Amino acid sequence: MAKTPPPPLPLLLLLLLAAFSATAAAEEFPRDGKVIDLDDTNFEAALSSIDFLFVDFYAPWCGHCKRLAPELDEAAPVLAGLSEPIMVAKVNADKYRKLGSKYGVDGFPTLMLFIHGVPIEYTGSRKADLLVRNLKKFVAPDVSTLESDSAIKSFVDNAGTSFPMFIGFGVNESLIAEYGGKYKKRAWFAVAKDFSEDWMATYDFNKVPALVALHPKYNEQCVFYGPFEGRFLEDFIRQSLLPLTVPINTETLKLLDDDDRKVVLAILEDDSDVNSTQLVKVLRSAAHANRDLVFGYVGVKQWEEFVETFDVSKSSQLPKLLVWDRNEEYEQVEGSEKLEDGDQASQLSQFLEGYRAGRTIKKKVSGPSFMGFMHSLVSMNSLYILMFVVALLGVMMYFAGQDDTPQPRRVHDE
Repeated sequence: MAKTPPPPLPLLLLLLLAAFSATAAAEEFPRDGKVIDLDDTNFEAALSSIDFLFVDFYAPWCGHCKRLAPELDEAAPVLAGLSEPIMVAKVNADKYRKLGSKYGVDGFPTLMLFIHGVPIEYTGSRKADLLVRNLKKFVAPDVSTLESDSAIKSFVDNAGTSFPMFIGFGVNESLIAEYGGKYKKRAWFAVAKDFSEDWMATYDFNKVPALVALHPKYNEQCVFYGPFEGRFLEDFIRQSLLPLTVPINTETLKLLDDDDRKVVLAILEDDSDVNSTQLVKVLRSAAHANRDLVFGYVGVKQWEEFVETFDVSKSSQLPKLLVWDRNEEYEQVEGSEKLEDGDQASQLSQFLEGYRAGRTIKKKVSGPSFMGFMHSLVSMNSLYILMFVVALLGVMMYFAGQDDTPQPRRVHDE
């Protein structure tokens, strides 16, 4: 029996191309901004074909997952429209447990951003607008290179107001590349290689090289002229991650946790009134010359529970100044505990002079420590839930004792 001759080479190539095309078509995923459903049959293919894939490992019965779903639906088209698109997907990790286990999923929802197949767990805000804001930072380059005035403007506009920005004018990119990677999640970094004098006037610097730190949210900016080496550059970047004057709230307390400086804290009646606004300007001027300290302010009206830890109430004479170690202790400067009407700049200078001279009285916060206070913001909800569960169990046990008839078991979703 004669053997069938092998197909000619061109035919083999056509067959291989057809098979490759069929495989590629099977692995094509929509890029229209809708959340993609993935499972154990197509997950690896998605990782291979999508550079930036944000995955929600969920369970259908999970209440948190149900609340997250509409936020992801809202964020997905925005993320897909970025210059570096991020596709949003979801995996039923309760059904495909082996897939969830492979990536260490032990609770729902678990959110992960896969950058070229490498997973990074996401633990930030789950609100759509904040989700977009945070994920943009993950996919941005460590340091952007800006070649023109229009590129500078686009960079500033696209960065938004949520994070500080560092723009080096005439600065060698290699000098800040390390810090661009180190502080990537907390700030935007760029180097302007070609720019007009208009930008020098806009950011108020008169020579190069210069590193401009911007806080659009607080309308603040600082300029660093060097030296661009060793600890000097990193100290400036690290200190400039916070604005010169920090409004104390739950969000900024978390930022303070990453800073080792003590806080000059001004406690006001209302941090939004005219007198307080003027005092904040005085604090900002002092902050320029005292970068080894953080200058913060908080109003009793805005956060009474917090200021009470420093023995301050609505009846206290305010404004009050103190130096807080961000933990369990604070110091009052003898003779400068409060600011009187008049030249508050001179009074603040006397306060700082007394603090540096050691003319202080150390006190303990009357409430929890800094970390304890932060934890309490989270744990109070847990405490309320625990109290509710205990009360519910008590009611159930009471009624169970009223009737000896066996009751059927109920399976709870959560």
